Amino acid sequence: MNRKFAITILYVLPIPVLILSLLIGSSVKVGIYDIYDLLFRPEYSSDLTRTIIFDIRLPRILLVFITGGMLALTGSVLQAVFRNPLVDPYVLGLSSGAAFGAALGIASHVIPVKLSAFIFGLVAVALSWFMARKNKEVSIVSLILAGIITNGIFTSLLTIVQIMSDPFKLQSIVHWIMGNFHNASWDQLSMIMLPVMAGCIIIFVLRWKLNVLALGDEEAASSGLNPNRLKIWVLLAATLAGSAVVAVSGIIGLYGLIIPHITRMLFGVDNRRTLIYNLLLGGSFLVIIDNFSRTMAGYEIPIGVFTMLVGAPFFIWLLKKSNIGWQQ
Repeated sequence: MNRKFAITILYVLPIPVLILSLLIGSSVKVGIYDIYDLLFRPEYSSDLTRTIIFDIRLPRILLVFITGGMLALTGSVLQAVFRNPLVDPYVLGLSSGAAFGAALGIASHVIPVKLSAFIFGLVAVALSWFMARKNKEVSIVSLILAGIITNGIFTSLLTIVQIMSDPFKLQSIVHWIMGNFHNASWDQLSMIMLPVMAGCIIIFVLRWKLNVLALGDEEAASSGLNPNRLKIWVLLAATLAGSAVVAVSGIIGLYGLIIPHITRMLFGVDNRRTLIYNLLLGGSFLVIIDNFSRTMAGYEIPIGVFTMLVGAPFFIWLLKKSNIGWQQ
């Protein structure tokens, strides 16, 4: 496929995906003419249609798009920072920390679930950074190992909470861990916008420096950059954005690993451009997956299941078809 043509499609893709997703749902059927009336002839639109579109489907679609975009964006950033194609947004313990925080909130009712997941996601990353820091420096290998240890700690704490919870709360905890958007609302959107926007601004301001950082610390230092300080800012931004969306979506397995690889194989490795491509492709693809998860059965299937069932075969097919890889 011609790369310029693919880029043009990618920029346009979110528009039809978002519009068509408004027509998809298990509730009352809504057609394209209903949306037209709602936007341009509101006097002909019913209250039921307005409620379905504005209060149920639209906030969910936007939340899913932002979540997918942020997971893909932060995955791409972390792979550039760590110079490791196997890294995803959860490598620093973010997922296990957020899962423990959510489980604690569900089981105790002392702190809101979303806030608890967000706080403990940040705590997990801070713990990984603290364990990896030595002599005022943080090596990539040490940070990844610290993330593995942090994942083990919070996974154990999560198991304890699950064991001590009653069956009804345990069901809610398991459902959250598998990833879902069935409680999506405008309130959740407003809750994540500040950390997501702050993280995005920092990442896009520093995006050109990621290309230099991906060459290694010595090369970055010889170019006049402070690699350690740059890593701190980038990791802070990625953690803010990543933990915010995890707090509202639950654990969406390996999505931040698959999409950056697809983007890299299609469009190259220049972070100045691929970051926005990850945002657009990651958001659009997750919206498509969410459409399947909420309509394939009479009940909603957790989206975390579909990210692997749909994403993994597509990734394998693209890997076989494309000659483009990590090194290009």
